[in-house]
Amino acid sequence: MSATRRQILARTGALGAGIAFSGSLTELFTGTATAQSMGQRGYGPLVPDPHGLLDLPKGFRYRVLSREGDPLRSGEGKVPSNCDGMSAFPGSPGHRGGTFLVRNHENRTGSRQAVPTVRDLTYDPGGEGGCTALELAPDHSVRSERVAIAGTSTNCAGGHTPWNTWLTCEETEHRAGEENYTKDHGFIFEVDPYDPRRTGAVPLTAMGRFQHEAIAVDPHTGTVYETEDAFEKPFGLFYRFLPKKPMGGRGSLRAGGRLQALRVPGVPDLSTVQQPGATFDHVTWVDVPDPLARETPIRFQDFGPGGITHAQKLEGCYWGGSCVYFVSSFAHRKDGSAADHYGQVWKYDPKKRRLTQVVAFGPGSDLQLPGESPDNICLAPSGGLMVCEDGEGAQHVFGLTRRGEVYAMARGRQNIGTPEKPEWGEFAGVTFSPDHRTMYVNCYTPGTTFAVTGPWHH
Repeated sequence: MSATRRQILARTGALGAGIAFSGSLTELFTGTATAQSMGQRGYGPLVPDPHGLLDLPKGFRYRVLSREGDPLRSGEGKVPSNCDGMSAFPGSPGHRGGTFLVRNHENRTGSRQAVPTVRDLTYDPGGEGGCTALELAPDHSVRSERVAIAGTSTNCAGGHTPWNTWLTCEETEHRAGEENYTKDHGFIFEVDPYDPRRTGAVPLTAMGRFQHEAIAVDPHTGTVYETEDAFEKPFGLFYRFLPKKPMGGRGSLRAGGRLQALRVPGVPDLSTVQQPGATFDHVTWVDVPDPLARETPIRFQDFGPGGITHAQKLEGCYWGGSCVYFVSSFAHRKDGSAADHYGQVWKYDPKKRRLTQVVAFGPGSDLQLPGESPDNICLAPSGGLMVCEDGEGAQHVFGLTRRGEVYAMARGRQNIGTPEKPEWGEFAGVTFSPDHRTMYVNCYTPGTTFAVTGPWHH
């Protein structure tokens, strides 16, 4: 039977004495992605920001690194809108220390502020999405800010590679000739944070053309796992890409490889599995007939006898320990799913070829509790997690302790609605500097990137 959020939190200790965990700390997220009671855990209560941007606990402070519409320091144009997925990379001796950030911009046609087109870094002049790269000094001042890739579309999430590049994902399937596009979209692109011209604007076509959300790389084998957030039935698939040059470093994914989709025998729709701990030991991977989706979107293609396994709203994907985790944010029968749920987290163990559902929030979940719709996550210096909220009402970054206690780390104050109907921009792209002393996070609307410092190790 499916579990309510209260049952899950009680079982894992978020309402009591804490949780026991083994292996990767990512397991913490699977049981306590939402907050039942904030209490005085974590770093203490949030202090209202007199500047009306970001509430933080006492002792923490923020610095605005970048704001939508401000001039890019490169002189290439203005800071684009819709700041989304992001990752932090270490500086190098040649760059005098500091940190590099690569930030997605989930712009579609008609965005408020498009990513400026730049020679040799633009895939399609009709695309308004892309990435920007920031170089930060050790004191968090911005040394440079420039376009890292342009002319893409709907750059939502992505993932960090073991060789310190960023894979940015297009969450769209638009073709050339649709809207203002001159090329097909729905690809993954590699971005070098240190010198974007070394990677350019080259689609990694062998990794598939579909509505990409996020990726995770197995650091041992180089296998890349990919989620598909398809908006209409049949919903998305969970993929793996077997590169011809695994762990080959920057540019190696251009050599191609095999794209496969997950098949769970007898389970055409993951939404029907609503028992935490449910395990499937005989999952298989099926070659995608046409990764470029020349005539038919991949999720509609014929995968032969046994079909393929779909799931609505496949989003987060991350590597922890020896397993890859992926999230289905929700499933609704009214949209075409086979069953309803308000969140599933799955774990795939490549060595055992085993798929396990770690948690399912069923229809009895209380959607009004804080922390609804967790999105981007990352490991925190304290050993727990930071979780971006993407739901209704005021938006937060929540922290999760090793004991499974959930607390508010940050609250957005930028009202993008009206006094009668207030709205707040969601958080996205939470990540930490390589030295774990600074948290970077985006506000999606209006696009803002913050650096947050304070007593993280306390």
